[in-house]
Amino acid sequence: MRTLLLLTLGLLTAAPVLAQQPNTLYRATQRKVNDLVHTKLDVRFDYAKRYLYGKEWVTLKPHGYPTDSLRLDAKGMDIKAIALVQGNASQPLKYDYNQQQLLVHLGRIVPAGEAYTIYIEYTAKPDELKAKGSAAITGAKGLYFINPDSAVAGKPVQIWTQGESEANSAWFPTIDKPNQKTTSEISLTVPSKYVTLSNGKLVGQAAAGPGLRTDTWKMDEPHAPYLVMMAIGDFRITKDTWRGKEVAYYLEPRYTAQARQVFGKTPRMLEFFSERLGVAFPWNKYSQVVARDYVSGAMENTTASLFGEQAQGTARELLDWEYAGVEREIAHELFHHWFGDYVTAESWSNLTMNESFANFCEVVWAEHEYGPDAGAAQAERSQSTYLRTPANYTKPLVRFHYDDKEDMFDAVTYQKGGTILNMLRHYLGEDVFFKGLQRYLTQNAFGTGEPHQLRLALEEVSGQDLNWFFNQWYYRAGHPTVTLDYQWDATRKQQAVIVHQTQAGEPFILPLTVDVYAGGRTQHYPVTLRRAVDTLYFPSATRPDLVNVDAEKVLLWQKQDNKSLAEFAYQFRHAPRYLDRREALAAAKAQIANPLAQKILVAGLLDKSPALRSLAIDQLDLQNSALRKAAAPVLAKLATNDSVVQVQAAALLALGTLKEKRYAKLFGKALESKSYRVQGAALQAMLPLDPKQALARATAFEADNKGALTVALVEVYGQAGGPAKWPLVMAKFDAADANGRFNMLSGFAALLGRLDDPTALRQGITRIKDLAVRYKPYGVDARLIALLRELQQHQATRPNAAETTTLVEQAVAEIQAAK
Repeated sequence: MRTLLLLTLGLLTAAPVLAQQPNTLYRATQRKVNDLVHTKLDVRFDYAKRYLYGKEWVTLKPHGYPTDSLRLDAKGMDIKAIALVQGNASQPLKYDYNQQQLLVHLGRIVPAGEAYTIYIEYTAKPDELKAKGSAAITGAKGLYFINPDSAVAGKPVQIWTQGESEANSAWFPTIDKPNQKTTSEISLTVPSKYVTLSNGKLVGQAAAGPGLRTDTWKMDEPHAPYLVMMAIGDFRITKDTWRGKEVAYYLEPRYTAQARQVFGKTPRMLEFFSERLGVAFPWNKYSQVVARDYVSGAMENTTASLFGEQAQGTARELLDWEYAGVEREIAHELFHHWFGDYVTAESWSNLTMNESFANFCEVVWAEHEYGPDAGAAQAERSQSTYLRTPANYTKPLVRFHYDDKEDMFDAVTYQKGGTILNMLRHYLGEDVFFKGLQRYLTQNAFGTGEPHQLRLALEEVSGQDLNWFFNQWYYRAGHPTVTLDYQWDATRKQQAVIVHQTQAGEPFILPLTVDVYAGGRTQHYPVTLRRAVDTLYFPSATRPDLVNVDAEKVLLWQKQDNKSLAEFAYQFRHAPRYLDRREALAAAKAQIANPLAQKILVAGLLDKSPALRSLAIDQLDLQNSALRKAAAPVLAKLATNDSVVQVQAAALLALGTLKEKRYAKLFGKALESKSYRVQGAALQAMLPLDPKQALARATAFEADNKGALTVALVEVYGQAGGPAKWPLVMAKFDAADANGRFNMLSGFAALLGRLDDPTALRQGITRIKDLAVRYKPYGVDARLIALLRELQQHQATRPNAAETTTLVEQAVAEIQAAK
């Protein structure tokens, strides 16, 4: 796909490409020679061949200059006919096609701004297309046939599309760039038993022969080609309304009862975002559909967002869901209907104008729905995702140099960008910031945008110059790293704070608030850091109990805060924000032998935030007798009575590490929970106390287990099960998603290490190797190589030691050779 970007306007055949160093090619916004105006499609499907038979009428206008040609993206198709439509007549046209782009010779010079329509008859063959996906979007063939021959029993037959980034041109010819906008009309002929979904409104349904029906969907507002979608399958539709517009949820029949439990907050989200942005939801309807084998998490197709199967579950499964999962995704894809669909990033270099906003809205909705602690917890998760990978630090938010456009779908564009918007909101103030967003959306409605337009809109409503902010956060890589030191001058009654910025390059300009707690009062001081070393002085009649730098806790930075543990303890008790308490818990963890640190952690077990209760549990060192004595009674109460199943489960797992018989009854009771997560934690806690009982209970759960309970079942079989359990363990491993497989590795490898079956050893080692190769870019390879070496040691005295060694060495070599 990258070579397409190197084709000149005058050449269709691929010219020799000069060798490029990584990230050296400037990625300009695509030049507009022709503008899309309207796309009309008539499509049918060959389920056996996995083909789409299409007819297209695409209307365009030359942009700025006259032209005698049209270049369309059209990947891997058979082109049957191309003609210029003139009223009821058509004139065949000459064309050149290289299986990537279609160059149509119009036969005359068309003046700028004059509309013309081209007819194309074609066959799309997505399964024959050699298309490479990315870490974020694992497929790029545009059109997906799911179980089309019904070969997999119990799996639905579906067809769905995924257009982002430039994959829709694998199923209809178009100018597949984000700076194009088109209205659309799609007629889909499908088996009558299936439901269809596409952009806009369903404007017609008609019989189309024995067992067939044609549905026509019409989109009257322009949107980018990558947002065009189709979904076909046995869906059940649940309908709500918002301000007279249809809001619909498409799920598989067996999950219909949970449709509103999953998606039912959508009308309230529509109202909240419309009010907050000052721009009412701009589309004529909103649908959400859940598809099998989806190649990403979810996608904001205009008026018809598509979700992977993580967005449907049984009533029991939903008990274990957290905000950071599906509800967050629902908010994310909906917010895209303003930022991404209504106003679209003009190029992939400017993807921040889509994805950073959708990431930011996850914080805004959590605040609105669950309170400031929940919003801050989501913001912290997002920022931590960015900070987790040092390679992110070298990439600016707006990137005009990248190897592949798919590289833009990363933690810089999403999580760093969302964090930057959250900083900007706090800097400008809530009302001014959202008035600026309203201005940006209104000025660029149904068009495209880039950060400069956002800056100008925010400057207009705030009256402030914001070049400094955008230059440093949008066009510069990295973030500040700081150390904070404190000096009290009793003679001058003055508190000093010394801030060192230690990152390479120029210092960042950092507006922030410093709160000084002294004498039972809190003083708020706005300051701006500008230098590599800034020393700030604050008057105080007595030595402050706490100096809280960045009191609003919104800055993107890495800091070493050299406060005393006593100051962190005061911060935990008195500072008002989620991150204040989280920082104190982290400081306590670092000094866990200190009795004061232990008091902080035990207090954390009772924090009002379930996220912090869970964190405090994870940070306990229950080998410390004093801490164990103080924490164990609290853990028992949390394991029994906490209102949040995630906290219950964490408490059960912590108690399980104590291996104390007195908790056996508590574990047994927890096994009766309706929550798979609580049951799984209880089963794992029971395992070291009574392996036989754990094995018996695990066997009883074989008929009904999901998520954490499945992981626990695999762990029990790994530690206490026999060879007969291997087929089930392997089946559970294969059926799990990536996170599930990583969570199962302990039990999976433990059982594998006790098997004497060469076939099973080959199966298991291959699966661990495949997992390591696939997710090597995330840094898991060293861990999985170590696991393979451990397996090799376990097999060293068993009958297949030599074969195991050979298999492990081959697997390690493949992992190390993988890119």
